[in-house]
Formats: sequence, structure tokens, C-alpha cells
Amino acid sequence: MVIRLAIVFVLTFVSCQEENDIAAKNILGIGRMQAVAVSGRLICNGRPATNVKLKLYENEILFDRLMEESRTDSNGQFRVSGSKREISRIDPKLNIYHKCNYNGLCYKKFTIKIPKDYINNGREADRTYDIGTLNLANQYPGQSTDCIN
Repeated sequence: MVIRLAIVFVLTFVSCQEENDIAAKNILGIGRMQAVAVSGRLICNGRPATNVKLKLYENEILFDRLMEESRTDSNGQFRVSGSKREISRIDPKLNIYHKCNYNGLCYKKFTIKIPKDYINNGREADRTYDIGTLNLANQYPGQSTDCIN
């Protein structure tokens, strides 16, 4: 019986929506709000990569938490920022989903980890991590195909 109750508690905790999670952490005073921002420009074969999907995540043990979703503008430029309440330091990453030189049904995806020194306490990022200009025609470490994004 105790094991069943523990399993129910764990499953309830894991499936908790982010809003409830944040509310619970605020009520209990657990953790601190931390923020991060990333900017850059994406091109495809020398041309601006427009409308490319970008997702800023907090890397979690079980399920990554989305902090912000955005798209590149007509010049291929973007800036995404987000914040999250955590007990330990957040571990942010930026996923880039694109179809540069790819005609499949899904998207090419690669991840950029954000250095820890670009994370600060608070709801707004103090500094922005600039990834520079990336040519999506290149191959990036860990690049894969993603159909559910």
C-alpha cells in the first residue's frame, strides 16, 4: 500500500503542469527565479533563414521544460529569453528546427547549450548569449531529424 501511494505521488508530481509547479514553489519559497537570453542569425546557403522555429528549454531529468518559443525574422535574426524557478542552477539549451537543404516531412534539429555564465537571478536576463551567424547548411554535432516539435 505504501509503495502504491509513493508511485501515485511521484506520477502526480511528474505530471504536474508548469503553472502549478511554479505556484507550489512560490508558496513553499523553494528555489530562485533565474533567467537567460540567446540571440543570433541563421542563414541557409548565404540567404537569411526566415521563419525557423527556435525553442529555449530548461534541461530536466525526465522532461525538458519549454521556457520560450520563437521564430527567426525576415533577416534570419532572433532573440529568445526565458526564466524558470529552480532550486539548483538552470541548465538551458536552444533547439533549432529547420529545413535548410532538406525536403523531408520532418525537421532537422540541433541543440546549442547555453554557458552557465549567461544565467542570472531574476525574471529578466542581464546578458544575452550571442551565437553569431550560423549556416544551417552545415552539419552540427548531435543533429538529428525531429517530427514532433
